[in-house]
Amino acid sequence: MSNFSVPFVAPNLASWGPPQQDGEETASVTSSSTGSAPTPPTSKFELLPYAPFGRSDRLGRAADFTARGMAYQGNQDRRGGYHRGTMARGNDDNQEFQYKVDAEEQSSFQLVDTSKTTSNQGRRFMTPAARRRQHATRLRQVNARRQNQDGPGSSKDRFSNANRRGGRGGRGGRGGGGYRRGGNWQNRVDRQASVSVQADWNQVEELDLVKLTKNMAMAAASAGTVSTDTPSSVEDLAWCGFLDTYNDAYDKVTSRSPVPLKRVETKEFYTVTTTDDPVLENLAIEGKGNVFCTDAILSHLMTCTRSVNPWDLVVQKLPSGVLFFDKRDNSQFDYLTVHETAHNPPTGSSSDDPDGINTPERLGLEATMIHQNFTQQILKQKNTSDRKSFQYPNPFFDSEDSDGMEPASIAYRYRKFDLGNDVNLVCRTELHGKVKKNTGSYMTAFALNEYTPSPPSSSKDGQPNQTPASLANMISWREKIDSQRGAVLATELKNNSFKLAKWTAQSLLAGADQMKIGFVSRQTPKNAYDHSILATQFYRPKDFATQITLNEGTMWAMIRMFIQLLQKHPEGKYVLMRDPNKALLRLYSVPPGTFEDEDGDSDDDEGEEKGEE
Repeated sequence: MSNFSVPFVAPNLASWGPPQQDGEETASVTSSSTGSAPTPPTSKFELLPYAPFGRSDRLGRAADFTARGMAYQGNQDRRGGYHRGTMARGNDDNQEFQYKVDAEEQSSFQLVDTSKTTSNQGRRFMTPAARRRQHATRLRQVNARRQNQDGPGSSKDRFSNANRRGGRGGRGGRGGGGYRRGGNWQNRVDRQASVSVQADWNQVEELDLVKLTKNMAMAAASAGTVSTDTPSSVEDLAWCGFLDTYNDAYDKVTSRSPVPLKRVETKEFYTVTTTDDPVLENLAIEGKGNVFCTDAILSHLMTCTRSVNPWDLVVQKLPSGVLFFDKRDNSQFDYLTVHETAHNPPTGSSSDDPDGINTPERLGLEATMIHQNFTQQILKQKNTSDRKSFQYPNPFFDSEDSDGMEPASIAYRYRKFDLGNDVNLVCRTELHGKVKKNTGSYMTAFALNEYTPSPPSSSKDGQPNQTPASLANMISWREKIDSQRGAVLATELKNNSFKLAKWTAQSLLAGADQMKIGFVSRQTPKNAYDHSILATQFYRPKDFATQITLNEGTMWAMIRMFIQLLQKHPEGKYVLMRDPNKALLRLYSVPPGTFEDEDGDSDDDEGEEKGEE
């Protein structure tokens, strides 16, 4: 076994260094005291310069010869909380390693300024008046910012409250009710419920639409409790009404040569609910299914997660377990919505709309009128030889009480969908025309109307408001519909996501081969009665559903979920309504006579009018 000896290390309290040999210190002292020349060192490391360091210094800094003084050591240590100091080292540390400047070279050195000189050539000249206006604008912005920060209910208070709740999103989350940047609270619209909840109503279920969307997505990705399969079989039970042929001339309509939208004064449109449909009643008596509804109600439930405005539906469950999905009479369910999912939905305030033509109710009535007129104008109605009549006539048209009116070109297609688990859904669907003369291709038609919200005229302090970014980025249809139709459609998908999804679901339920969408605009922004057709476009329903991220399996999973939810409750009448200001669905158990008094009152009024005549 080999042995080794430890060399002698001289004690040095100030710093570390090479070990001294015997006689080195004595020789140095002797030479300095006598004044004679020092004796040459006996060690080869005697004249080797080195940087002294303390034992408490960091090892990473021990050999840093360029960091003179190590200023970081004089600061307070964040971990230890004490000052290290210079540790008994003088100001002449590391002098051997410093750069020595030659005096002659330093005397001939001259600094040359290489920085670029600034000039006023690139600046725009501003007059004193313009400079004063700019200064006044900045002062107004600063004052407004201070008022928002210091006033009651300011954003500072909201932000502090949000932090106390746990971050931006309330209970530790990022969304949902906390303070959000961008000031979206200014655009909040407080909506009213579609129907008032009575004292004798009993809430039996509550569904969160956000969680419902996630659950449907998870069910589509994996085998969940609710099946996402499409119906195993689809059967046509009856055809009613007639269809006219589509006019190909409307494929060539452009914004440079728009076509005025005509009013159809001699056509009757019917929005009959489920229990008032005589065909559905006969099919229920024959036992063709155990769930009955219309395509408007069914598509509404399939895409309800995209809805924003409040709505309500009535569900009746018979003792045999048969379900009827109905809508209330005199409700807003059949009216189309405008900019429902937009960032700035129409509010109808008197300051922004003094004429009252841009209120949500008036816009819905205008959009519904445009849609009905468009579906009939694009058909060939003069040549009735191309008209295709089906097995049964229109079940809602009474020729004796027509008064010169005729039913609109609509075919009612009653279909049965097998959803599995002994659930057979019977639905009344609608088709609006034939694509070609001698083919079996059918189409549905819908109309989008342009709506440009006007910015507010002035703020509360009398100063002009800035145009919101959402309004500044809006696309004018007359300028972009021909060259950038995709951008126009993308904007509509953002502002009317629920309406377009509902139309697509209706086309899929009806088995339509084509889906016609028209782009209609006002002739003047202040005229809500005269419109022009700027363009039309055909889409395949399945391709369009993929484009707007509408999954057909998720649609059927949604309706299966509602059916399973109602099957576990006893027979009776229920009201399914959406909360006006929260993404919640509530199911109420209501008395059997709910909403029937309104119908009785209307019948009594009609009887009194006939008696007076």
